[in-house]
Amino acid sequence: MGFRRAAVNLVLKGLLDTICKIDNSEFVDALSRNGPLIVAINHINFLEVPILVTHSYPLCLTGLVKSETWNNPFFYFLLNTYKAIPIDRNGAFQKAFKQVRNIMDQGFFVCIAPEGTRSKDGVLGKGKAGIIQLALETDSPVLPVVHYGGENIWKNIRRLKKTPFCFKAGRPFKIKFDGRPDREVRGAMLDEVMGQMAKLLPEEMRGPYRGQTGQNCKYLEFLG
Repeated sequence: MGFRRAAVNLVLKGLLDTICKIDNSEFVDALSRNGPLIVAINHINFLEVPILVTHSYPLCLTGLVKSETWNNPFFYFLLNTYKAIPIDRNGAFQKAFKQVRNIMDQGFFVCIAPEGTRSKDGVLGKGKAGIIQLALETDSPVLPVVHYGGENIWKNIRRLKKTPFCFKAGRPFKIKFDGRPDREVRGAMLDEVMGQMAKLLPEEMRGPYRGQTGQNCKYLEFLG
């Protein structure tokens, strides 16, 4: 599997570098300074996780992916190569959460998009509380990461122009809470997590979290 991953990575990285100009040094540096954790990333299109996986190699990075993606033979091969974790978007999360804990124990970083769907235009959407449940149940730190530039990918491809992808990483944190949070508390936690992501984006891309500075967080304990 190690050779297969290295070979696939080389091919994919070459393909991505032909259409993208990628600045992810800040992200790789953040991973290198931390142990395995959850990477909370904004979701613009299908390229962000393949870019991060290939351009952070040989660090081990994978992601949570909707389970129906495995129905495509090509994606089946790629997702298994990178040990991606299937998630049922109808709400059966426990099996996926157990797999996340197991893969992190093997030294992997795990990406999750709290928005749950692509924005396409790069504007941050409302988060979903799955990331709160995941972080609490796996007792894992979270690294907020954003990227922008990818919203212009199709326009630039038509112009035969490379698309700049800029990745920014914030401070890792753990969500602190004793017991099981109710819906209101989960919502407050989620706003704090999304605020950490929003403040890394240009103001016009912060969506419903515009104006949130990420200060005075009640439920986040920052690491390092």
